[in-house]
Amino acid sequence: MLVSARIALRSYRLTPRLLPAPLFRAQHMSSTQQGSVELSIREKLTTVLAPAELKITNDSWQHRHHAAMKAQGGGSGETHFSIDVVSEAFKGKTTMQRHRMIYAALTDEFAQGLHALSLKTKTVEEHQKTNSA
Repeated sequence: MLVSARIALRSYRLTPRLLPAPLFRAQHMSSTQQGSVELSIREKLTTVLAPAELKITNDSWQHRHHAAMKAQGGGSGETHFSIDVVSEAFKGKTTMQRHRMIYAALTDEFAQGLHALSLKTKTVEEHQKTNSA
């Protein structure tokens, strides 16, 4: 009896459909799903920077429990993003200048609830050196 109880408990823990709905969605959310804030970020950075590569990851689900974040993002909950961008527009600029370019392009998004960005900014040359090493 004890063995079967352990097996039942173990299978309960491993069955993803038994996870609370928000946790299940967060763990199984497709990376292809994009919200309106993410689409706006992509559109603006593409226009301003003409990137060779642009990767945007919505990290908002990791911060959903913060009380201050519940009312942010115009109710969409899109408040935190990681952005990796490779662009020739960064040539000759410091990291701080590159980040300021991105923040300036996203002024409206910050006014509407965007809260935090994690940025990795490289020129095409820097990106090639990093990938070839």
